Formats: sequence, structure tokens, C-alpha cells
Amino acid sequence: MKPETHPDYHFITVVMTDGSSYRTRSTYGKPDATLNLDIDPKTHPAWTGGNQQLLDRGGRVSRFNAKFGAFTRK
Repeated sequence: MKPETHPDYHFITVVMTDGSSYRTRSTYGKPDATLNLDIDPKTHPAWTGGNQQLLDRGGRVSRFNAKFGAFTRK
């Protein structure tokens, strides 16, 4: 390998929004750096699914459910 083509891979500390932390290896920052997360994957709707509601605009959802509802119901 060519020298200096790969970034330095070292240990950092990741601090979650609830205050818990863990050590992992990363190319982020310098060795023993701290990465403070703004979005916590344990509580953010993007990872947990959240309480998402479908808006029925112009009857599109109801038309879809009428046509394909038998496939989605259990």
C-alpha cells in the first residue's frame, strides 16, 4: 500500500443524548476524541418508526386501500 492513503483508525468515545457513552473505533477526529450525538438512534423516529400518520389527500389512501386492502390486512 502507498503510505498515508488510509485515514488513521483509532478509539473514540461516543456520548448519546441520554448521557450514556461507549468506546468504538473510528476515523473521526484524533485518538480519544469525544463525539456527542445530537440525534439518538434509540429514541429518534427515523430509527424507531415513530408515530407516522398517513394523510388522505384527495382520497388517494382510501382508493388504494379499497383496491389493494385485501393484500395488506392480516
